[in-house]
Amino acid sequence: MTQLKSKWIALVPAALAAMLASQPTQAELLEKTKKVGKTTVQYKVVLPNGYETGKAYPGILVFGGGPQTMNTVDGTLNRNFRAEAEKRGYIVIAPAAPDGELFFEDGARIFPEFLKLMLADYKIQDNKFHIAGPSNGGIAAFHVAAQNPDYFLSITAFPGYMWQPSQSKLQAISKMCVFMYVGENDEYMWHPEMQREAEWLHSKGTVARYTVEKGQPHRLDTLAGDHAVRLFDGFAATKSGCSK
Repeated sequence: MTQLKSKWIALVPAALAAMLASQPTQAELLEKTKKVGKTTVQYKVVLPNGYETGKAYPGILVFGGGPQTMNTVDGTLNRNFRAEAEKRGYIVIAPAAPDGELFFEDGARIFPEFLKLMLADYKIQDNKFHIAGPSNGGIAAFHVAAQNPDYFLSITAFPGYMWQPSQSKLQAISKMCVFMYVGENDEYMWHPEMQREAEWLHSKGTVARYTVEKGQPHRLDTLAGDHAVRLFDGFAATKSGCSK
């Protein structure tokens, strides 16, 4: 009797651990690092409410604006992505620029290896991400997607356009859905370049939307906070296809 009792007691921790491992978890924001070749990449991961390890979720690769540091990553996640991702069931992965090198410049060298590592760590639906970001993050989204088209379903830039555009780069993203937003009162060259690229993509049969946000400056309040639902409505719309 004593021997049987001791065996039962020994099994309890293992059974409990297995049960806990299978339980959905609360939403989390994780800060991590990953070695990509000789480069150490810092990144954050938003996990949805009720996250289950073995379940496939839609995934978003997000870039911050400006210098694309971890501070800008935090700001972009909190302003535009985290709350809605947790609620709708998305995994969001947001790296900071490695060694301070922007993702539409030398920072792009971590791809596609970084994407492969993320797909090994997280089960992403169809092994393809949406890619998104504001300002420099939007430019980076276009750039990285054009270099690695097999990994992406859609591009969302608010604002953003193709860095050093060419027909071959635009052709590379022509099978993705493209959503472009720019403030009515924004300056620089955002308006003409974004409109030009949207029209070219549209002419090739791509679902490409160019939206001018009325009364908005460079930083768009119309896509932040509760209005971030509009970004996620775009991601969801890709299920209907990205070609007209």
